[in-house]
Amino acid sequence: MSYGQSVPPTTNLDSASGLPLHPAAREALLTAVDEGWADPSRLYASARRARQLLDGSRAAVASVLGARPEEITFTSSGTSALYEGVRGLASARARVGRHVVHSAVEHSAVLHAVASLDTSVVGVQRSGAVVASEFAAAVREDTAFGCLLAASHEVGTLQPVADVAERVGSVPLLVDACQLVGRAAVPAGWSVLAASARKWGGPTGVGVLAVRTGVRFAPGWPEDEHQHGRWPGPPPLPLLLASAVALEAAVMESAQEDVRLRGLVDRIRAAVATIPDVEVVGDPVSRLPHLVTFSCLYVDGESLVRALDAEGFEVSSGSSCTSSSLEPSHVLVAMGVLSHGNIRVSLSRTTTADDVDRFLGVLPGIVADLRAQAGV
Repeated sequence: MSYGQSVPPTTNLDSASGLPLHPAAREALLTAVDEGWADPSRLYASARRARQLLDGSRAAVASVLGARPEEITFTSSGTSALYEGVRGLASARARVGRHVVHSAVEHSAVLHAVASLDTSVVGVQRSGAVVASEFAAAVREDTAFGCLLAASHEVGTLQPVADVAERVGSVPLLVDACQLVGRAAVPAGWSVLAASARKWGGPTGVGVLAVRTGVRFAPGWPEDEHQHGRWPGPPPLPLLLASAVALEAAVMESAQEDVRLRGLVDRIRAAVATIPDVEVVGDPVSRLPHLVTFSCLYVDGESLVRALDAEGFEVSSGSSCTSSSLEPSHVLVAMGVLSHGNIRVSLSRTTTADDVDRFLGVLPGIVADLRAQAGV
C-alpha cells in the first residue's frame, strides 16, 4: 500500500546514529590530507606541521568539553572510548574494589564493559532519568567508579550528572556524552568522559576519551610515545582535524538549532500523541533537542521501520545499540513504558519543516494499515 502519490527522496530521520560529514569538516579533511600526513612525533618540517594540526585539534575538542588539551585522547570510536574508560578506571582502582554503580539505561557498550565486574544497577523514573540520591545510595566502600550517560541515546532524557557527581564525592564518574556533545552543554562533574565524532558531524573512526588530571587511570594498551600512552599508534590527523572543525561548527550552530529542532520535535510529539494506542516516551522538557521516541501498541517495530523506509523515511527501532533485535529495548523496559512498535526519530540540521509534515502525513496511515494486517 502506498501512503503518498509518489515516494519522495529519502529523508534520514536517524541522526542519533550518525550524521553526514559537516561541510566545514569536509573542507578541513581535504586540507589535512595534504598537510597532515607526517608523523607528528618527528622533528622535521612536515612533522612539525602535522604536530600543529594535532595540537590544534586536541585544544579545540578540549575547549568544548571544558577540559585541558593534555586530558584528551583520540580513540577509534565512542564505543572504544567507553571500553577504554571502563578498563582504565577498573584497573587503576582495583585496590579500592571491583564494584561499579551504573544506571539501568546505559548504552550497551557500558553494559558489556562492566559485565565482569560487581555491579549495582540504579533504576530510573518513567521519564528515563535516575534520582541522584538513589544513585549515591548505591555507592559502597568498595565502589571503584560509577557510570552515568549524560543523555539517553534512545529517548533523549538528560541525566543529573552534576548532582550525582557531587553526591558520590571522591568516587570517579565515567560519563557517556556521545549523544550530547555538540548539541548541549557538557555537564560538570565527570572524571572520565567519552564522545563520538560522527554524532556531531565529524568523520566515522574518531572517538574521544577525556580523563581529568589527577584521576587514577591505567590504560590497557602497552605504552608508546603516542597520546600519553593511552591509545596506541599515530593518530589519524586528517580525521582528527575534520572532527575538531565539525565540533566547532556544531557548537556555533547549536543555540539556533536547539530552538528550531525543539519546535519540530514538539510538533512530532503532539501529533503522534493523537494516534490511538501510541505512547511518546522520555522527558518532554529535560531532553536533547533533536530526538523523540514513541511506541505503537499492536505494531511490530521492524515492520514499521520497513514501511516508513518504503515511503522515504529512515528511522530506527528497538535498542539504539542494535541494528536488528527481537528483544525489547532494555532502556524502555527499565523506564516501565510501552516497548512494542518502538520508533526513534532524530532530526539534524538538514531536516526541514516540510520533512516533518510529510512524515506526520504518512505515519497514521502506516500504523493503521499494519494493525489491520495483524488483525487488530
